[in-house]
Amino acid sequence: MPTNGLHQVLKIQFGLVNDADRYLTAESFGFKVNASAPSLKRKQMWVLEPDPGQGTAVLFRSSHLGRYLSAEEDGRVACEAEQPSRDCRFLVLPQPDGRWVLQSEPHGRFFGGTEDQLSCFATAISPAELWTVHLAIHPQAHLRSVSRRRYAHLCPQEDEIAADSNTPWGVDALITLIFQNRQYCLKSCDSRYLRSDGRLVWEPEARARYTLEFKAGKLAFKDCDGRYLAPVGPAGTLRAGRNTRPGKDELFDLEESPPQVVLVAANHRYVSVRQGRGVRGFPSPPPGVNVSANQDEELDHETFLMQIDQETKKCTFYSSTGGYWTLVTHGGIQATATQVSANTMFEMEWRGRRVALKASNGRYVCMKKNGQLAAISDFVGEDEEFILKLINRPILVLRGLDGFVCQRRGSNQLDTNRSVYDVFHLSFSDGAYQIRGRGGGFWHTGSHGSVCSDGQRAEDFLFEFRERGRLAIRTRSGKYLRGGASGLLRADADAPAGVALWEY
Repeated sequence: MPTNGLHQVLKIQFGLVNDADRYLTAESFGFKVNASAPSLKRKQMWVLEPDPGQGTAVLFRSSHLGRYLSAEEDGRVACEAEQPSRDCRFLVLPQPDGRWVLQSEPHGRFFGGTEDQLSCFATAISPAELWTVHLAIHPQAHLRSVSRRRYAHLCPQEDEIAADSNTPWGVDALITLIFQNRQYCLKSCDSRYLRSDGRLVWEPEARARYTLEFKAGKLAFKDCDGRYLAPVGPAGTLRAGRNTRPGKDELFDLEESPPQVVLVAANHRYVSVRQGRGVRGFPSPPPGVNVSANQDEELDHETFLMQIDQETKKCTFYSSTGGYWTLVTHGGIQATATQVSANTMFEMEWRGRRVALKASNGRYVCMKKNGQLAAISDFVGEDEEFILKLINRPILVLRGLDGFVCQRRGSNQLDTNRSVYDVFHLSFSDGAYQIRGRGGGFWHTGSHGSVCSDGQRAEDFLFEFRERGRLAIRTRSGKYLRGGASGLLRADADAPAGVALWEY
């Protein structure tokens, strides 16, 4: 399996929402806790940790304070403990509707309440003691079976999702978690939902909704009959098995889903690691070491995993054959490096609908007459420009500094500070993207920088991948989309930074 940080297990952060739709909040002042916040921000994020004593109890650590939630014998609660004590131990009791009840393990009382009147003193479970788990991670990820050590992906021929892939390669490996009616759905890259019998359906019906459970830092998905999703049979088809308690077969990791891209050169051919030019209807040529623009099809050998270094903002390209692009003698580019180094890093220059790549020798990557790529140019011309297309986000969820992008209820405007998210559909044409929202309308820019989602005709937006996991979206006016204090999505930012960067 590739190393060097290609497969990063996501740290599961979440919010806890009470019956009044308010989030459990850890305050810096006095280390107090309340349930007053209407949305999920940093103060409302928690991490579940297993108890060091190896029992069934768990610990709740505030992402904001780095301290642990505790409940004393008299019911008083706080988030002050720097190290977990006996009072920090809780039992999680999942309820049939997907919500959790938190019970103090040493004292046996239940945690709940409203606003700033929280306590852990209830002897019976009422609506005030019910909490909904709302994941705070970006919901588009790779799903890896713990027992099989394989990734789940859509199998169009068998019309199922199977956990049988060694690497999460291509668009089929994208899984989107949909939060709905206090439960979660698993959405495939073609916008279908996984039902517990293994079928893929177009609507999030009851059997396609799951209660989320955590065990030893892993996830389990429980269906409406109390059974858990697991890979079944030789193909690893995902469906609910017989078990009503999650064992290793029922556990999954969520892993970061980095961008996977294809590049098209000035000769209108795809950049590839195949040795010769592909011809439709004939077997594909085998992979080689040279990176060349020589293919007419967009398959695995033309797909590259792109990662951006957070410090230098330079990027690497990793091939399906297991090697990074690297600069070699005389400026050649080969997909042979097994480790990230200076020679595998490329600086991206965004040039409207095209991108130019500068290698570590200070020269631009160009397409030579035979199609091979080499970093030998001092200036950018047609042969130094490439179309770069994101292929593993046919459906898109965007999150900014203040929350997710979601269409405002009863309006054609878009909010940027929501705890819930809309799933948008992407299409691509000549270096630009078109974004389609709820109801099928296209995103478009209006007067005074407003952005609406009811366009009859598609408007082009340019994606610039600026940071690890974050992109900027440039409009036809040259301005960037941004969030802001008003919560509205606007197209008036001058620079691709801060509130104009979007996790995707």
